[in-house]
Amino acid sequence: MPKCTINGKEVEVKDGQTIMEAFYKTEEPIAHYCYHPGLSVAGVCRLCICDIEGNPRPQIACNTVVTEGMKVSNKSDKIKDGVKWVLDFHLINHPLDCPVCDQAGECGLQEQYMEFGKYDPEMAEHKVKKHKVVDLGPTVVLDSERCVLCSRCVRFTDEVSKTSELGIFNRGDRSEIGTVEGKKLDNKYSLNTVDICPVGALTSKDFRFRQRVWYLKDSETVCNGCSTGCNVKVYFNKEGFFRVKPVYNEKVNGHWMCDEGRDIYKFLNKDARFTTGIVRQKGEQTEMAPGALAKELHKEIKAKKDQVALVLTGQYTVEEYDAMVSSMVKEFGISKIYHWVNNKESFDSFDGLLLRGDKNPNTKGLLQVLEKHQIKGVWGDLEAGLKNKSIKTLIVAGPENKAVFDNLETHVKLFAQAEHLVWLGSAKVDSLLNLNNVKVSIVPLKTFVEKEGTFINAAGLEQKFKRATTVVHEALTLTETAILMSGKNLTVPMAQIEKPAFLENKRRQDQVMLENRKKNEFVFKRGSL
Repeated sequence: MPKCTINGKEVEVKDGQTIMEAFYKTEEPIAHYCYHPGLSVAGVCRLCICDIEGNPRPQIACNTVVTEGMKVSNKSDKIKDGVKWVLDFHLINHPLDCPVCDQAGECGLQEQYMEFGKYDPEMAEHKVKKHKVVDLGPTVVLDSERCVLCSRCVRFTDEVSKTSELGIFNRGDRSEIGTVEGKKLDNKYSLNTVDICPVGALTSKDFRFRQRVWYLKDSETVCNGCSTGCNVKVYFNKEGFFRVKPVYNEKVNGHWMCDEGRDIYKFLNKDARFTTGIVRQKGEQTEMAPGALAKELHKEIKAKKDQVALVLTGQYTVEEYDAMVSSMVKEFGISKIYHWVNNKESFDSFDGLLLRGDKNPNTKGLLQVLEKHQIKGVWGDLEAGLKNKSIKTLIVAGPENKAVFDNLETHVKLFAQAEHLVWLGSAKVDSLLNLNNVKVSIVPLKTFVEKEGTFINAAGLEQKFKRATTVVHEALTLTETAILMSGKNLTVPMAQIEKPAFLENKRRQDQVMLENRKKNEFVFKRGSL
């Protein structure tokens, strides 16, 4: 492992690593556009020039391998001046779109200019005009004038998605990114090109013009879109969630995530959620506090425990499964517990990169808990029990992400054969509110961003995650529901004990915040391209 010196700091790198990787390791700032650690080296932006002791000319850090004893610096006046000139060339034809550009606030170009530029432009000629608002496909929009031709997006489609839709066309200052004739940018990983674009050339149709990024908070978590368990950041504010982006994890997803996983924010917001407890019987509907409803179920479960069954989906945490199964087995002696498997036909499929057919984040965690408690429920027994009425009360921990449960409505009809269907879940399932021949109790639950816990992915890797924020304050976790249904009380934080009207006050505070919000903070309704 060769040692080198970067701006006076000695660092040891792996054999074959570049000066750029040494800069990353020492966390020394270095200008660059085209380099990306998940892609091949292109060496086209020429921003990462640096001095190497003993070499008469500046070299680019991204394509120069470290050798033993190498001394590197990008602090000399010659290098700083060179970077300014290169930046000047990059920006000669760049439009001043910052006030309307989606990338403003997280733009590599703005960051590089403020760190390494701050020059007085000398360009007097008119800028070259290029295509704007180019529809590349179902997910991405291109603004060619903003593009600095770093080729990251082209390399991504060639090397990662291996779909090769993009290329660089024309020559000189007329060069543009575009799609190959007869193709659209339409693959299951296309939005990664937006993530890696260092400027605002590629933007997401879904996120475009919806938020200014400085109005958003972010929190790291684990994607619950499938059993790969990609590490991600969710972006939100008091209005709700707006986007999801990948976080690097060498063992799981590298630098990337699929386009499907980016939609998981949509089922986290209030308009897609059950927000209060509901009891529906003989066409009449009553609302009540989720905690009170869960506790009310205790008497019925205790009285009819021989006729009670539990259905679990792979969308909850290990801790929640353990609490719920333990409660059913130890408190009531209920062993009729079943695993609801969605999309059975493609359940074991894998595209070789990230996407898996098991569209649950914690199937392995659920199976481990069932094995721990020696539960071997066969789905056919559930169907038979509902048909012959030996199961009269059915408790279902439904999916958070109902979009990946293609068989949802079919199963709701199956579950409606019980006399009393208890639905525990966050996602609003409208068909539950149309069942008139069965008693339905709905207990709203928190989503994965509103709690902490553990998911075990398809490879058996345990990943713990923290709470990001709370969207529905009265919703329960599956653990809290299990405690209440067993007849016990929840431990309430002191802050809530001291303020009995805690939840009502919180709702009022939220309403005041909405009324006082800045008008330009978000846009829910947008025009088409």
